Amino acid sequence: MKTTQEGLKREVGVWGLSANIVNIMVGAGIFVLPAIIAQTMGASGVLAYLFCGLLIGLVMLCFAEVGSKVTHSGGAYAYVEKAFGPFFGFLAAIFYLMAGTFSIAAVSNALIEILGTAVPIFQTSLVRITTLFVIFFGLAILNITGVKQGVGLVKLNTIAKLTPLILLISFGWKDVEWINLSWETEPTIPKLGAASLILFFAFMGGDSGLQIGGEIKNPQKTIPRAIFTGISFVLLLYILIQLIAQGILGPILPGFKEAPLGETAKIIFGPIGLSLLFVGAGISMFGMLSGEILNTPRTIFRLSRDGVIPIRKLASIHHQFKTPHFAILLYAGLGFSLAVMGGFKALASIAASSLLLVYFVVSLSVIGLRRKKDLDNGGFKIPLGYTVPILSAGIILFFLSNLTGLEIKGLLIMIFILSLIYFSGKVYQKWKSH
Repeated sequence: MKTTQEGLKREVGVWGLSANIVNIMVGAGIFVLPAIIAQTMGASGVLAYLFCGLLIGLVMLCFAEVGSKVTHSGGAYAYVEKAFGPFFGFLAAIFYLMAGTFSIAAVSNALIEILGTAVPIFQTSLVRITTLFVIFFGLAILNITGVKQGVGLVKLNTIAKLTPLILLISFGWKDVEWINLSWETEPTIPKLGAASLILFFAFMGGDSGLQIGGEIKNPQKTIPRAIFTGISFVLLLYILIQLIAQGILGPILPGFKEAPLGETAKIIFGPIGLSLLFVGAGISMFGMLSGEILNTPRTIFRLSRDGVIPIRKLASIHHQFKTPHFAILLYAGLGFSLAVMGGFKALASIAASSLLLVYFVVSLSVIGLRRKKDLDNGGFKIPLGYTVPILSAGIILFFLSNLTGLEIKGLLIMIFILSLIYFSGKVYQKWKSH
């Protein structure tokens, strides 16, 4: 098995990476999205999925090109650092890590809430904390034993979470009332924009799968193929789910904001349908956690390897399993600590907007990397010159313009603090060297 200069093994192929991308993207959000979109756009909500699919497709084309050029671990951080230097790479990495850590903390709490609804003992403090510990560090140990094992669990989770959704789609058409899919009013641009802003966050996360770049077989070909496969599948899945829910529940769909798919499944399969989707939501959340604990530690590993994080241990590779074991344990520990404290809903919008900011810089990094002739390795290249990265960056700026004044201030303050930390560290290192 081929080992990279980082000491990692390239064991992840097209289907493993595709499953990794789908697993991260199809999170718990799809179980509530249909009602939210129906409330905003009614039966024409499918247009928002198509629009968002186009937008995320442009962004992921940018990831496909830069990912096929920069083939070591680190994902967005590695691409931005190579294109624009260590400072912008540092900002991209920290925003990425913050968003990921807050996400897994929030999702793990939601998973415990689901378990607590079914079995009340999970609502007690001691059992809740113990369960969170077992989830985070159990997944950490599994991923330390090898990327192959981690991707194997991701594949299993992906199949498990998709099964109830595919059953819903397969058997749901018999209960669809086609009148419910007719457009009562013409969709407007403001409504399309509002619905797309919500949906765009549901399409995020596919890029997270690229953080294992140093463990992907033949990345120049595997990454573009896996991205195309993953995005196409998720877009088709989302559209079909929206059509089934809208076709069955019709005008009452917006009234089931907590569990629109559960209500849809109850009509299709009877009382067992609600349980099926309930379990599916839990599996979906667990799958997202397993994917994040597989992927995100590779960014921590790369940051330490590049000296951005001054803790050399985090750049260590396990002598037997060839995985960044200390980085995996640190990330699991951070997620567990935040999950125990709870209460992250107020930070969710900042975490999501920080990802948009990372996407913006990655889109521009396509232009930066094309100017580096040493990276012309025969990898994937987006057609139409600079049209796609510029269009992608422009659309992201449009989305960011919809943030509230408080959220924009929060982002600017975060950038200022991170800049201060970065340059203070540089001054300290220079002083220490003298």
